[in-house]
Amino acid sequence: MNAPTILARSSTLVSDALDRLAAVSRTVGHSDWIPPEIPVCDARLDEAVAFAGLERGEALTMALLLAVECDASVARTIAAIQAPVGGARVLAGLAASLFAHEGISVARLWSCHAVRAGLITWGDEAAPMPERSLAMPSPLAAALSGFTALPTGVKELSSPLVELPQGARKAAGVHARMFAGDRHPRTTLLVVRAPCSAEGEAMAKAIAGSANLDPCELTDAPAPGLATWLRVMRRLAVLHRHAAPGEAIELGPFDLLDAPLVVIAGAEGQIVSARNRREWRAGVPGERERTELWTRWGLSKKEARGAARRYRHSSGRIAEIGREHSASGNKASLGGIAGAMMTSAGRINALARRTDGNVSRSDIVLPPSLSDSLDRLRDRILLRNQLHEGLGPTIAAAYRPGVRALFSGESGTGKTLAAQWLAREAGLPCYRVDLAALTSKWIGETEKNLSSLFEAAEHSDVLLFFDEADALFGARTDVGDAHDRYANAQTNFLLQRIEEYDGVALLATNSRSRFDPAFARRLDAVLEFPLPDAPARRKLWDCHLGTDHRVSVRRLDRIAAEVDFAGGHVRNVALAASARARAQDRQIESADLEAAIAEEYAKLGRSLPSLLPD
Repeated sequence: MNAPTILARSSTLVSDALDRLAAVSRTVGHSDWIPPEIPVCDARLDEAVAFAGLERGEALTMALLLAVECDASVARTIAAIQAPVGGARVLAGLAASLFAHEGISVARLWSCHAVRAGLITWGDEAAPMPERSLAMPSPLAAALSGFTALPTGVKELSSPLVELPQGARKAAGVHARMFAGDRHPRTTLLVVRAPCSAEGEAMAKAIAGSANLDPCELTDAPAPGLATWLRVMRRLAVLHRHAAPGEAIELGPFDLLDAPLVVIAGAEGQIVSARNRREWRAGVPGERERTELWTRWGLSKKEARGAARRYRHSSGRIAEIGREHSASGNKASLGGIAGAMMTSAGRINALARRTDGNVSRSDIVLPPSLSDSLDRLRDRILLRNQLHEGLGPTIAAAYRPGVRALFSGESGTGKTLAAQWLAREAGLPCYRVDLAALTSKWIGETEKNLSSLFEAAEHSDVLLFFDEADALFGARTDVGDAHDRYANAQTNFLLQRIEEYDGVALLATNSRSRFDPAFARRLDAVLEFPLPDAPARRKLWDCHLGTDHRVSVRRLDRIAAEVDFAGGHVRNVALAASARARAQDRQIESADLEAAIAEEYAKLGRSLPSLLPD
C-alpha cells in the first residue's frame, strides 16, 4: 500500500550533521575527508522527526547516527576522531560536543524524545555515560533510507486465505477510519472477533487496505523504535490473541506501544486494555453473500444458491471447504462441496466425536406419528435459514436459525439412528458430544469447554448430538450448599447458550422428567421414542437379520410377540447369533437366536420369557 519511495541525495538534516562532523574532523588532522551524499527518504525522515516530537539537536544526533549506518566513510571518520577511546559508533560525549549549540548534553541525551521513541539507543558498555555509544536500530535506518527491514518480533501477515463478502468489506472501510490520518489517538485498539484466524486476518487486511496501510503481525515484545518504524513505514500492527470463554487476556507490553493495534481474537473471552477500543465481530454472511462466495469457488449460480440456502457457513468456513474441494482436483459442484464438508469439519474434531452413519429411512422402525414428527424436524433443519422470510417484524428482528430438539425414550429405541439419519438428510456432519471430556470438577471449566464446543460447531455447521444429555441439562434444584449453587449456575449458562446456538443440536435422554422445565420453551421439537410393539419388533428382526438365515417366519413371529426388546437389544442378539453361526460356518438358526436372547436377558437382569416351540 506504500507509495513509491523517493530518495533525496542527502536531506538538509543529514547534511548539516555531517558538516559539523567534517569541521571537527579537520581540527584533528583529517582535512581531506569530504562528507558523502547519504540517500535518504525525506518524507520518512520528516515523519519520524514529527512523530517523535524531536527538537533540532535531537534530530541532528539522529541524522548523524543514520549516516553512520549508511556510509562506511562516516563510520571510519568517527572512529578516527574518537581514537583511542571509541570505535565507529558515535559516543554520547561526541554527540554532545557536536550539537552543544542546540542544547544537547550527555544528560539530556539519556532521556530525550529520540531515545523514548527508539530512534536512538544507548549501548551497554561498562563505561561512563560520555563514553557509551549511541546507535539507531537497523530496521529504522533501513526505513529512513528507503528500504524495508522487519524489526525483531515482526513478520508479514500471511496472504488472506478467505474471501470476504461485500458487506464485510464495507464494514472494514468504516472501521479503517479509526486508523486513517493524524487526528486519531495512537492508542486506538480494534478487537476483531472471528471464528477462525484466517477470517480474522482477512478482516485485518481489509481494514489496513482501506486505511492505505500495510498490515504486519507482532509476534514478540516490541523492539526499540517499533512505533516509529510502524509510523514511517505506513504499517498497521496486528496481534493474535485467542481467549477461552470467561478468560481475560492482557496485552502486556503491547498495550504500551505508541501505535494503533488490531487484535484478532476468538468469539469468546475478554481482551483487557486501557486503550480507546472498538470491536468488530464477524457475522455469518446472508444468503445472497454466501451465494457470491460459493460462486467464487467455482460453483454455478444455481448450485451456489443451493449451497447458500442449505448451509449456514461463515466466510472462513466457506474458504476451508472450498480449499478442501479444490485440492481434490474435481470439478466444482454442490455434491463435491457437500463431500468436502463431510471430510473437513475444522476445530470441532478436537471437542466431539464424529458419528456419521449411512442410515436410510427404512433402517429406522418407528410408529407413524413419530415418523411424521421426524420428517417435520428434518424439514425444519433444511429450511432453517429462511423460515423467518415473509413473517412479521417481531420474528424477523430476533430470529436465530438454530434448531434444538429433544429425543426422549428408553435405551435402544432408535434415538441415535434418528440423529444420524437427520444429519445425512441435512448434509451435515454428525458429532456426538463426549460429556466426560467436557465436564470438569473445577468451577467454570465445564462452561468454558461447552462454549468452545458451541463456537466450533457453529463455525463448522455440524449437527451436535448430546447422548444422555440430562447429565448436563438436568433440572435445577433447591440451593442447599455451594455445590447446588454451582450446578444451578451451570444449568443457567446452558439454558442461555443453547438458545443462542445457531446450529442444530439434538439432545437425547432416557427420561424427559429429568430435564429442567425451562428447556421446553427453548426446544423446537420434543420427540418421544416409545418401546416398539409386537408388529414393530417384527420389522426390527427383519431389518437386523436380513434374509441369510434359517429361522422360519412363524418362529420370528413368535419371538417378536414374546421378546419385548427394543432395537438396540435386537442388534445385540443378531450379532451374538451371527457369531455362533459363523464359528461353525453355517447360517443363523433358531437355536442361535434363542441362546443369544437368553444371554441378553441375563445381561439386563430380567427373566427369560417362555418361548414355546412352533
